Amino acid sequence: MHFRTTRSRHLPLAWRVERGFFVAVCAIALVVGAIPVPAIAQVQWRMATEYPESNISGVGLATFGKLLASNTNGYLTTVNAFDNEMKISSGEMLRAAQDNRIAGGDAFAGPLEASDPIFGLSSLPFVVQSVDSARAVNARARPLYERALAARRLKLLYMTIWPSTGIWSDQPLKSVEDLRTLSVRTYDYNSAEVMRTVGATAEYLPFNEAIAKIREHKLNAILTSGDGGAGRKLWDDLRHFTPINYAIPISIAFVRQDDFEALPKEVQDQVEAAAAATEKSQIELLSNRTAENYKRMRSNGVSIDEPASPAIIAALKGAASGPIAAWQTKVGAEAVAILDWANKQ
Repeated sequence: MHFRTTRSRHLPLAWRVERGFFVAVCAIALVVGAIPVPAIAQVQWRMATEYPESNISGVGLATFGKLLASNTNGYLTTVNAFDNEMKISSGEMLRAAQDNRIAGGDAFAGPLEASDPIFGLSSLPFVVQSVDSARAVNARARPLYERALAARRLKLLYMTIWPSTGIWSDQPLKSVEDLRTLSVRTYDYNSAEVMRTVGATAEYLPFNEAIAKIREHKLNAILTSGDGGAGRKLWDDLRHFTPINYAIPISIAFVRQDDFEALPKEVQDQVEAAAAATEKSQIELLSNRTAENYKRMRSNGVSIDEPASPAIIAALKGAASGPIAAWQTKVGAEAVAILDWANKQ
């Protein structure tokens, strides 16, 4: 022992420094090796919506992303594509996730009816007429939404209830005859059928395509909420909004089940917590959203023509019976029971 110590004392200084550095590196390596990989790894989810970040759907994705990053200390984050940046409309979003083009996103529920008719529930015409009723209906329908998504290996994260739907138009709507002058974009096939029944020319289109047609003067109206219109500044072309309370629809945020299951259990719990907190935040946002939208619309020259003509409402409600009856034939008994409950409220 004495020999080895004495010998190392007489080795060149450079060798002793280098040897010390090597020992230090080995020690660090041992410590780092003891740290579980998930503590230093990072995961990103690419999420999409066809709506702007200022729209209630975009606000939800941004809120979820912030909560997710905070809950997981940056281990899991989102990269959000707003305003149809990825050219994936709501109706295409489930397939885009299944094809792994995105991890998930926030899709307006109505167009998802092409994947499963249950998703058309929230946008059925004149069924839900208050936010409280919308919350109750969607709470009952949640297991059905979850089941429909799970069949596609997708997981429901949270739901966003939108402000009620009205009609943006380039002229005021005072009578049933005015409905027949409309060339209107609708947000699903049911709403297109309702508008055609009252004499309008109607076309179901993603929002970006609708705006392009408005600017080309191929459309003169859009069925959407004040929120959807304000987010896209529809007042540049459509100066009238008629709040017909057609529906109080929802959008659905989801993620690929495989991406969720690949996470450590602790992180899965943090995702669930972020999703629950986002849904709560979206409900709180909704409480003042319509008033804020109307204020912004009026400040930009929009005439909010309320109350809507009783004759217009009566004509639209009469036209709604066909699509509602058709929807009932496509869904199971559980969904029909929810609709029956809503009609009694």
